[in-house]
Amino acid sequence: MSMNSSPVEVVVLGSGTSHGVPMIGCRCPVCTSDDPHDKRTRPSIFVRMGALRILVDTAPELRLQCLTQGIDAVDAVLFTHHHADHVMGLDDMRRFNWLMKKAMPCYGTKRTLDELRRMFAYAFEPAADSPHSRPELELRIIDREPFTVGEETIVPIPLLHGSMPVLGFRFGRFAYCTDCSHIPDESLDLLHDLEVLVLDALRPKPHATHFSVEQAVDMARRIGAGRTYFTHMAHELNHADTNRGLPKGMELAHDGLRFSA
Repeated sequence: MSMNSSPVEVVVLGSGTSHGVPMIGCRCPVCTSDDPHDKRTRPSIFVRMGALRILVDTAPELRLQCLTQGIDAVDAVLFTHHHADHVMGLDDMRRFNWLMKKAMPCYGTKRTLDELRRMFAYAFEPAADSPHSRPELELRIIDREPFTVGEETIVPIPLLHGSMPVLGFRFGRFAYCTDCSHIPDESLDLLHDLEVLVLDALRPKPHATHFSVEQAVDMARRIGAGRTYFTHMAHELNHADTNRGLPKGMELAHDGLRFSA
């Protein structure tokens, strides 16, 4: 699949697994590491595509991620799925409502958006007495078909997170595929001709709902992007040591990583 689209600039806001790294109460070598690359907040990215500014997922540390990376404008939010490590920063859209002077368009599958309504019920109920105490959100259902935000086309990539259907997204020649343990053949057809791929790689050992590092490397070779960064890493992966063992063109992402595609 080849796409003609605007240049894409990406900031990895968070590259860690659901517990974050360091984990609460852990004194392992990675959790106590002095290397800033081993400090991983929950997974999210910021994408600039032409004039469009997109957030993928709203991690629990979203406010701190935006402050750290200087993000002060978001035009839309895309959700991969509804797990807590990907959505619990949603209330911080209140600040972006003020900055953008509009409701925030939020794109996801029907299941994901239904879960957001359940998890953040206060955001969708009448609040005449306190209108500024909740985010103002516009929920927009997407499925498998490419969709347009502003003037840019984005391609959903159906993935499996264990047995749970989730979405990755393709922006031009960049694709983001976090939280997956299987990529169906029809989705692989959507991942040809990539300049950069960001792909789930949880830990060395196999896991029921995430690629291991070995599985992720095999999948990255199959996809054949020019560069592959791995994300959603647990504390079993020391950044420097793991990178030394990865094939050329592949490395671990880290919080604050920036690249273009």
